[in-house]
Amino acid sequence: MNRHEFLQSLHRVYRPRNYLEIGVNDGRSLALSRVPSVAVDPAFRVVTDISCDVHLVKATSDDFFKRKDPLLHLRNGRNPFRALARRDPLNLLGADPKLELSFIDGMHLFEYALRDFMNVERHSRWSSVIVLDDMLPRDVDEAARDRHTKFWTGDVYKVAEVLRRYRPDLLVVEVDTEPTGVVVVFGADPDSTVLKNAYDKIVEEYVVPDPQNVPDEVLVRKNAVAPEALLGADFWPALARARNLRRPRSAFAPLRRSVEAVAV
Repeated sequence: MNRHEFLQSLHRVYRPRNYLEIGVNDGRSLALSRVPSVAVDPAFRVVTDISCDVHLVKATSDDFFKRKDPLLHLRNGRNPFRALARRDPLNLLGADPKLELSFIDGMHLFEYALRDFMNVERHSRWSSVIVLDDMLPRDVDEAARDRHTKFWTGDVYKVAEVLRRYRPDLLVVEVDTEPTGVVVVFGADPDSTVLKNAYDKIVEEYVVPDPQNVPDEVLVRKNAVAPEALLGADFWPALARARNLRRPRSAFAPLRRSVEAVAV
């Protein structure tokens, strides 16, 4: 299963009511969305039909998140019928929107991907789903910071290690998609400042010259779950229900165990 097939199936099983994409490129992944969406890329070149209510933002993700109200397009107050259509009456009056499904496929350098995750998490809930692309390079050349291959992941694979090390409250699941794997993160905490406080220290440690020392377990996808297994798991309806009802973070514990049962 390739990344677009995985993302399409993720839309189907999780049924998000909004979508954020960082790194639009030619629009093939954005074309999978049928819900209000925000898509960010400084040089997008969309060549396919888009079938959703979308705000296409020509900017870097850093500049986008510096805006006073980056998710203005998703505010139900601008279009109250949107809340009714999404069966989201609690947000009918236009409270701050929270991202439900986010796909990070921006600049393929560790520090950029880490900042993208931090910014996305700040606008998410624990019941949100965050996907990072190109997280499982197949060889050291693909993982180089200085691109010299057709397929290029850069060193963004390190984000998964950092999240597990600094944020054990998150659940980080590697998924064996073609060609270069994805990571799905559950349990976002928008109030966490751990990564922000340690950012400079993390970058100093993890940004190193090529060649990158990619762990063997990443190259052989030792810990990666089959995409079909994750998508076919029985926790998705419960996760979507918790999201829709805005259940407190305490509801994450039993759901985490259900996800771990598939991912381990």
